[in-house]
Amino acid sequence: MTRFALPLALALLAGPAIARPPADADPALAPWFDSLHTANGASCCALADCRPVEYRIAGDHYEALIGRQFDVDPPFWAPVPEARILKKTDNPLGRAVACWRPYTGVLCFVLPSQV
Repeated sequence: MTRFALPLALALLAGPAIARPPADADPALAPWFDSLHTANGASCCALADCRPVEYRIAGDHYEALIGRQFDVDPPFWAPVPEARILKKTDNPLGRAVACWRPYTGVLCFVLPSQV
């Protein structure tokens, strides 16, 4: 039982470090980030799981570059499931946004505004 307690405690302590807004976060954008919800109505982020990302098309799907913005090193290309792409037309950042968690992957993905 104790061999599970230490890893669990470390995971719980590490959680808040990941879920912090970036130092340069604009508080005026908080309502937009709070508006991000999955197709079934679940929130895309808890505290601050969403960040601007580079993205690419790989075959028939999108991939988001997960790296420094999520305190991940080395960076890697994470597949974006089709069901996780939000059909939002407004994107005040002008860049792709991914909501990502280490054990869940991409929760939500917003493309840059298409004008």
